[in-house]
Amino acid sequence: MSKIMRIKIFMLIVSMFMIIGCGYKPSSYYEKMVLGDKIYAKVLMDIQNPENSVLVKDAINEAIVSKFKSKIVAKKIYADSQLYVKFNNIYFKPIAYNKDGYIISYKAEVSLDIKYIDKTGRQNSFTVDGSYDFSIEPNSVISDTKKFEAIKFSSYKAISEFVSKISILGAIKKDEKNGKN
Repeated sequence: MSKIMRIKIFMLIVSMFMIIGCGYKPSSYYEKMVLGDKIYAKVLMDIQNPENSVLVKDAINEAIVSKFKSKIVAKKIYADSQLYVKFNNIYFKPIAYNKDGYIISYKAEVSLDIKYIDKTGRQNSFTVDGSYDFSIEPNSVISDTKKFEAIKFSSYKAISEFVSKISILGAIKKDEKNGKN
């Protein structure tokens, strides 16, 4: 075995001990402290934007499975916690123009109100925002496909912000449980 290979193996072992030794836990560990394993999620439909509400629901379901590492349950009685999501608004802002002055890029911005009831029965709510940049052909309108894609991805980013906030609450909860300030 060459000297370089031994150094790489040694560095790998040292880094693994550092990660294990410092008590690293993934964010999903802290989220589960707050929300549990089974989550009931309901998107409150926006009468003026029903198709956007469906896209937000898809993004939420995808985030629950991928980010929270939790299961979606159909009824509140089976859930450890509950999420109620209200679609506030969506804005499409031009962010880039070509040399002729036509819009070639937009930024979609989504705002969501998320109320949750955690596994201990405590309620809290957050307003979270997400954005997504996308391009279009010069001198054209935003197609429905591009619009729906932008809403889905910006909603997913807003849910990611919610996940971050829940992780922080879980870490605080863990510290309180262990008697740390």
